[in-house]
Amino acid sequence: MPQQDAADLKGRTGFTRLFNAFHYSCDGFRAIWATEQAFRQEAILAVILIPVAILLPVSWTQSALLVLSVFLLLIVETLNSAVEAAIDRIGPELHPLSKKAKDLGSLAVLLTIFADACIWIGVLLDYFLS
Repeated sequence: MPQQDAADLKGRTGFTRLFNAFHYSCDGFRAIWATEQAFRQEAILAVILIPVAILLPVSWTQSALLVLSVFLLLIVETLNSAVEAAIDRIGPELHPLSKKAKDLGSLAVLLTIFADACIWIGVLLDYFLS
């Protein structure tokens, strides 16, 4: 079987393209779940926090903000893992730019966690103090 090039997959259109994109996303989920402990921890936290956000007696806007903040963390963690995988593919040797890329991805996750905490604390304080 001839080796496929990434360009071979670009020409798909219509429902075939959507089906393939969904399949690739499922592959990505399986890969991140199998290899990234931080993602698994955040996903388990999401399974707890999303129902809490929906069941809290707050406005629908506040509930949506809480839910979206949790999804944002999962998105940023996924992008961080993608950056790390791309850097690791280049090679195992230490390089200042590789370190910088990985550190910046880690910072993005940390900033998202901080933003999520601020959002959750703000909504909960608004609920309990009003």
